[in-house]
Amino acid sequence: METEPQLPPPPTPLPLKDPIPSSSPAFATPAPPPPNRQPRQLTRTLPLTTTAAPRPNVLPILLPPPTLRPHAVRILTKKHGLNVQTSALTALATFIGRHCGTGWREEGLGEQVLEEVARMWKRQSGDVIVRDEEGGPATLKGILKTLEGGMVGGRVVSGGGGLSRQGSLVGQGSGQLDGGGGGGGGRGRIGERQSSFGMSKLEVEDEEDESRDPRAWMKVIGAFEQPRLVYNVGKKHFEHIQTPPSLFPPPSHKTAFFRNRYNLIHARLLRNESFQPPTLQTQPRHSLSRSDSSLSQNYTITPIANLLGRSGSSHLLLGLLTRSPTGGLLLTDLTGGIGLSLQHAQPTVGIDGAWFCPGMIVLVDGIYEEDSQGYGAGSSASGTLGDIGGVGGTIGGRFVAFSIAHPPAERRNSSLGVPDTMDAAQGAHGGFGWTDFLGLGSERAVGSRMRKMQQLVYETQAPHAGNNKIVVLGEIELDVPRSLQALRKILGMYAELNVSQMPVSIVVLGNFVRHAALAGGASSGSIEYKECFDALASVLAEYPQLLRNTTFVFVPGDNDPWASAFSAGAATPVPRQAVPDIFTSRVRRVFAEANREGDRGKDAKTTEGQVVWASNPVRISLFGPTEEIVFFRDDTSGRLRRTCINFETKDEETEGPTQRVQSEANDELASGVPQGEEAMDTDSSHENINPTFQDSLSSSVVAARKLVRTILDQSHLSPFPLSTRPVLWDYSSSLHLYPLPSTLVLADSEAPPFALTYEGCHAMNPGKMVRDGKGKTAGWIEYNIMERKGEVKEIAL
Repeated sequence: METEPQLPPPPTPLPLKDPIPSSSPAFATPAPPPPNRQPRQLTRTLPLTTTAAPRPNVLPILLPPPTLRPHAVRILTKKHGLNVQTSALTALATFIGRHCGTGWREEGLGEQVLEEVARMWKRQSGDVIVRDEEGGPATLKGILKTLEGGMVGGRVVSGGGGLSRQGSLVGQGSGQLDGGGGGGGGRGRIGERQSSFGMSKLEVEDEEDESRDPRAWMKVIGAFEQPRLVYNVGKKHFEHIQTPPSLFPPPSHKTAFFRNRYNLIHARLLRNESFQPPTLQTQPRHSLSRSDSSLSQNYTITPIANLLGRSGSSHLLLGLLTRSPTGGLLLTDLTGGIGLSLQHAQPTVGIDGAWFCPGMIVLVDGIYEEDSQGYGAGSSASGTLGDIGGVGGTIGGRFVAFSIAHPPAERRNSSLGVPDTMDAAQGAHGGFGWTDFLGLGSERAVGSRMRKMQQLVYETQAPHAGNNKIVVLGEIELDVPRSLQALRKILGMYAELNVSQMPVSIVVLGNFVRHAALAGGASSGSIEYKECFDALASVLAEYPQLLRNTTFVFVPGDNDPWASAFSAGAATPVPRQAVPDIFTSRVRRVFAEANREGDRGKDAKTTEGQVVWASNPVRISLFGPTEEIVFFRDDTSGRLRRTCINFETKDEETEGPTQRVQSEANDELASGVPQGEEAMDTDSSHENINPTFQDSLSSSVVAARKLVRTILDQSHLSPFPLSTRPVLWDYSSSLHLYPLPSTLVLADSEAPPFALTYEGCHAMNPGKMVRDGKGKTAGWIEYNIMERKGEVKEIAL
């Protein structure tokens, strides 16, 4: 009988630096503590680089730098504004080929690495050139070494290697580098310098757990709280202004104010198809006339400085209309200025199509004539855009204009890169979708998720499905008894509705008194002004149920303090602060009492009623970047009529220049609508107006379209000289209308009430709340959030 062979005993293991043996069951060896040594306690989680979990294998490849260059240009240069040296591009190609393998293109692994490299380089360095060399605050070698420790299977993951989930773009496959814990790298949100490309501050976690009350998704953004952005011409994107704002800034900020307006309109114009060169080489056209428009037509803008030596040639200019010291008109851009003759000029949209005033940036088509004939504004003119641009002054000669037009507006979806037929799950493409204009998140980051949330809130089975109205009241003069009577009637009508049918918000726009408060009059003191708001509080206290379920927003006018104390009712600088708290304490107390009496035990997620004293202008955001509503209280139409340039009709013989300042309102709006009217309707549709029934339109409709077209084409709430409408230079970015808002409320007491749509932006004017006509009536605007359409309503007093 054969015996089994005896296996030799296992060899004695060599002594290790750490005497603790393995405790794995595969080796069947226990793990007793070593003699005279206490077991070590792991007090923190080991980083990803020390874990024993197996990593997916990546097959390295040899990635040529020219193959990676288009991706680096798109991510690093176009998106983040960085330039890459050839040596740095070679290092990136080697790193991506080694750690991402064949999935660098198909799975988008290479773009994730480029995203992380750009974010960490901008956080640590601040230089616009990515170099593969030592000596700076950040080195590409150090960044790639940090990324290498945080990559698994070719993907950049969080939890180790210096990577942090905070601030990463969830769903986009990219994280954010925390910069080693220095310089604010541990913040949970994206830093100040990169807040334009981050997640929203709304912090959406789970749709099922979020509030279904639409007021919980409504944010009131004041003009002094809005991000201060400036358009960078070189990088072709918006940047945050790093200098702290001031009410008394240096004169250079005034230069930046006008230059930014011009650069923004010029960049928007170059995005228009009519100003893009065609694929096939054709003869460029300069005329703005509609008679010769064609699909192959393209326009070319000539800088004013390039007119020298080209007498008798036709050009298309883009510049700022200004007044010279001698009273003539000047057209200025960043290269210089030139005297402008409008004797033969006609607006392309007709005389009743738009306003043209000094302070506006316009397109002018005409012929340049040298100074040999004795024309020209002279080189002594100062204050032109060319002077403040630092290139040149006013050149000799004159520019004889044949046609003049406003720069065409750009739709909001085109500016943000959102297709018109986009569903809720589709993201933004192109445009400025990554820019956070309101400080609540960019369209690319949170737009699709916010649209899903909007559908959940307003679906038919939601408790707040009918709560989709915003009520807008304009020019409520609290020192007039009839105003309080009209307010009682309007609020009483909405207070009788069910809680689910009450409006989301009621926006009340000034002026809150008829005469300028604190201006030295007998009945304009601080005590009298506070008594007006005490009377308002007495009216609001009669409707506690409405106060508990609605957000009230109060926007001041020019007659409200403190600005009215020194302006005496004249135009005050914009933007302007809210009504001071010293006058509104009684109103706030009424809201607090109404919320205290209400029982919210069964509906804990319902937002309490609140009152917001806002600035002028103010923006209301609904569901992040999905809906943006701008409210501006100003008598814009009257200022346009007083300062506009009149054009002679074609059948009228004239002598000499026809441009002049209109000192009082005229009745030219009664002549009808021009035959070339575009894409402006009194409802929410975007179809062109049929010219056959334009003559039957009332003068109020013509005036409304003329006002809306002018403001939206200029993309600015105050396109006037600073002598006409003062502007706080450091806060001028809050007056820009780019991208166009979803809805614009121009509270103008001198214009008739209207609600119409132009280029996808719904514009409204509530007018005066108490209207004098055939009978005493109270009027307001009721805005439907889901339909994005306003309706003018009236009720008899």
